[in-house]
Amino acid sequence: MLQYAARRVLTSIPVLIGILVVVFALARLIPGDPCRAILGEKATAEACERFDKANGLDKPITTQFVIYMGKVLRADFGESIRFSRPVSIILAERLPTTIELSLAALSLAILIGVPAGIISAIRHNSPVDIATMAVANIGVSMPVFWLGLMLAYLFSIVLGLLPPSGRIAAGLAAVPFYEVWGLNLARTTAIYKILEFFANLYIFNSILTFNWEVLADVLRHLILPAAALATIPLSIIARMTRSSLLDVLGQEYIRAAKAKGVPRNQLVMKHALRNALLPVVTIIGLSLGGLLGGAVLTETVFGLSGVGRILFEAITARDYPIIQAFTLVIAVGYVIINMIVDLSYTYLDPRIRLQ
Repeated sequence: MLQYAARRVLTSIPVLIGILVVVFALARLIPGDPCRAILGEKATAEACERFDKANGLDKPITTQFVIYMGKVLRADFGESIRFSRPVSIILAERLPTTIELSLAALSLAILIGVPAGIISAIRHNSPVDIATMAVANIGVSMPVFWLGLMLAYLFSIVLGLLPPSGRIAAGLAAVPFYEVWGLNLARTTAIYKILEFFANLYIFNSILTFNWEVLADVLRHLILPAAALATIPLSIIARMTRSSLLDVLGQEYIRAAKAKGVPRNQLVMKHALRNALLPVVTIIGLSLGGLLGGAVLTETVFGLSGVGRILFEAITARDYPIIQAFTLVIAVGYVIINMIVDLSYTYLDPRIRLQ
């Protein structure tokens, strides 16, 4: 297992380098000038010359790439052109929002999608099956931004049950756990940045600090955006579970077990479902990677400051360091998720060997 994981890590390095090269080149091929995008009317020829020199944009593109690769190898993502702040600090502030939202949406999609697919497969061609698949088709077809607005209107404005935007109420403060524990760290240290990242995971932080009021409020704020974001992966997971389980239920060993008098619940849950989960696990892994990189509409509708919004702002402002850093982080997330999916295959199906 460890050898297989090590091989996957080594084979992923060229992929990540290729992603860096492509993103580095495409970011600079975007029409427009960072100086004029950021300075606006103040972008005179002299001001742009000083701007390019200060940000290293006056050097040849090959030199810029070599400098950037050197910084990446030192885990230094540089400084944002637009915000004049270290990109690592922006990552620690924005990435936890997207991770928290993506995990909540995927958990909701799994908890509802897998049982819905199982029920549809067991009751094949019944009214329950038809209704479930009809709802799944509707879920795939609805745009996230429209669904988010409708959910906010219904549950926030009409019913007044849930907050329409933000991560936490204005009167509450999520005090970082390292401050509660009395840890005094310099803001420039790597340990501080790592702890700051985990502290910005509000659910995780509130559990560590036993702040149940903050936990309840954060969960209330998370319900609507997670429900909106979960709709499409939920529908895909339900359809994939149904299709895969129907295929397994038609296998000869299932018919033999049924002929021996194995109860239906045991037949489905013990013998069929485990083999049917292989394609479902693949879809779940791909869905999580997609959620991490594509939550821009949901974050915009619900006023969440996550990866999607900062990437959109960085692209419009030609903020190369942020574009490159966040793309690299999302790519690494995809690689790790795919590795976990591959390793889970051996648990679900012992016939698969890590050769």
